[in-house]
Amino acid sequence: MRENRCSRKKRKKHDHWLIIIALWTIFLSGGFSIFSDTLLRKVNLLVAFIILILIILIGISFDIIGVAVTTSNITPFNAMAAKKVKEAKIAINLIKNAHKVSSFCNDVIGDVCGIVSGSIGILIAQKVVSQFPKTNSSYVTAFIGIIIGALTIVGKAVGKGIAINKNTDITHLVSKMIYFVKKGK
Repeated sequence: MRENRCSRKKRKKHDHWLIIIALWTIFLSGGFSIFSDTLLRKVNLLVAFIILILIILIGISFDIIGVAVTTSNITPFNAMAAKKVKEAKIAINLIKNAHKVSSFCNDVIGDVCGIVSGSIGILIAQKVVSQFPKTNSSYVTAFIGIIIGALTIVGKAVGKGIAINKNTDITHLVSKMIYFVKKGK
């Protein structure tokens, strides 16, 4: 009977987490899409490409954070916490909740950035075709898609290697940033 109650409690907690992730996904993808769509319609091609690169870099950065936290060892942060390093408690909390950090960073932020970068790519292709009417829109769209895919995949592949090799440093840096934001409130 006790095991069944614990099982229901874990299931309810898991369902709550899924709802939170779904809401964050809707909020972020909608916000990014509206922001980038509105902004991109008003800027030139160079600025549009810079925004595209920034979105791709955000996705790669959060992928690095998710992998770093997931692969980090809690031991150095326990030692830091014993020495009263304030951000160490944040790092410990991140590592203890690595599955949630990974879901949020890799799946929510990473995937939203991937979707938004695709949308931005379409808008850029439309701008290119409108500025250069003799260009073939299919080739332009395919070329931009190839660039987005290559940058994202290579960036995440390189980032994962860095995240695994520097997981403690990255987790510590992220916990410092979170501490700084929390301290400022």
